[in-house]
Amino acid sequence: QVQLVESGGGLVQAGGSLGLSCAASGSIFSTFAMGWYRQAPGKQRELVARISSGGSTYYADSVKGRFTISRDNAKNTVYLQMNSLKPEDTAVYYCAAQRYGLVAYWGQGTQVTVSS
Repeated sequence: QVQLVESGGGLVQAGGSLGLSCAASGSIFSTFAMGWYRQAPGKQRELVARISSGGSTYYADSVKGRFTISRDNAKNTVYLQMNSLKPEDTAVYYCAAQRYGLVAYWGQGTQVTVSS
């Protein structure tokens, strides 16, 4: 069992920055790909960024060039640095541990609100 706990959400003005963290329990963190998803009101949950166990990254087109995903396996933590935030980035952001392309574990989510 892996538990994921996100932190770092909040309210920021458009153009600002926020950093999210996701701390994972367990000693097998390094074997999982990790992803950040988000869900805005009335919309489906979408993948924002993903980092493989080997460090390869993927970004949704909507955040490419503005968001950066990284991981520290020694700390069992994955990060999402969000710059140049836009009101449309407002959502609940979820951390996820993935294996074989499927989400195995979800975090509880953290709210990010970007005001215009």
